[in-house]
Amino acid sequence: MAKKKPSKPGSNTIAKNKTARHEFSIQDEYEAGLELQGWEVKAIRSGKVNISESYVFLRNGEAFISGVTITPLNAASTHVVADPTRTRKLLLNRREIDRLTGAVNRDGETIVALNMYWKGSWVKLKIGTAKGKKLHDKRADKKDRDWQRDKQRIMKHSMR
Repeated sequence: MAKKKPSKPGSNTIAKNKTARHEFSIQDEYEAGLELQGWEVKAIRSGKVNISESYVFLRNGEAFISGVTITPLNAASTHVVADPTRTRKLLLNRREIDRLTGAVNRDGETIVALNMYWKGSWVKLKIGTAKGKKLHDKRADKKDRDWQRDKQRIMKHSMR
């Protein structure tokens, strides 16, 4: 019987889009695989990725992500032409693509990349359908966050 390897401490998160939750209210979330080349996986393993300016679009019944910057490694192969901002295909089920198409066309929502992470040896991307927030919505969210933080402090000190 094979022994199970102990899991490494740390996070599986590769990159986060922190501004997405500030600028948009997220409706639904989906997990998508990415179609990557070998040099991209090596660069992702070294943490050279940025998804903050990325956006997802649908074309011909397929989902693509554009604006993800994967900086190639200096030791990359010389026979590979590395394009750091190329459009990459997202791997989703037909049912998920149909739901995304309906949300974009019918409800006027946007698809944003939320975070990129490892799931086993695969790179996954969490995407979400979102609606843009108005300025007063952002202020209300900040007020709620501050109140939750203050409430936790009050509860912590009252328990002593």
